[in-house]
Amino acid sequence: MNAALVRALVKAVPAALLVLGAAGAFGQSLPDPTRPPDALNALNAANKQEPAGAQSGPVLQSVLVSPRRKLAVISGQTVKLGGEYENARVVKISETEVVLRNGKDTRTLKLFPQAEKQSVSGQPRGKAGDRPQESATRQAR
Repeated sequence: MNAALVRALVKAVPAALLVLGAAGAFGQSLPDPTRPPDALNALNAANKQEPAGAQSGPVLQSVLVSPRRKLAVISGQTVKLGGEYENARVVKISETEVVLRNGKDTRTLKLFPQAEKQSVSGQPRGKAGDRPQESATRQAR
């Protein structure tokens, strides 16, 4: 091999390794796009710290609402509208909740119990389906 070529390789190989090593270090700082948001991780950690039995009773885990059928998954058990879960009849299934009735007692299970519905303050409320300008025009007549 030519001596000049060997000297060039001796200089080039360490430089190339340095560049490749630096590229690997930069790649480690990129966030994982499939990782859940930090707020969700904090919420999950807080839920795990609750004492056992903090959420007693049935838990609504999922609902399936279609024109032909309505199903709910309550604490791992799939039940349909009109079906029974622990001696209670499923009397209503909606997108966000299930109502169970046991005799005179009713119990509503919410899919997202921590979520609260809030109205927007300062916004006038018209009839359902009204556009704001239609509502104002009707009132002026």
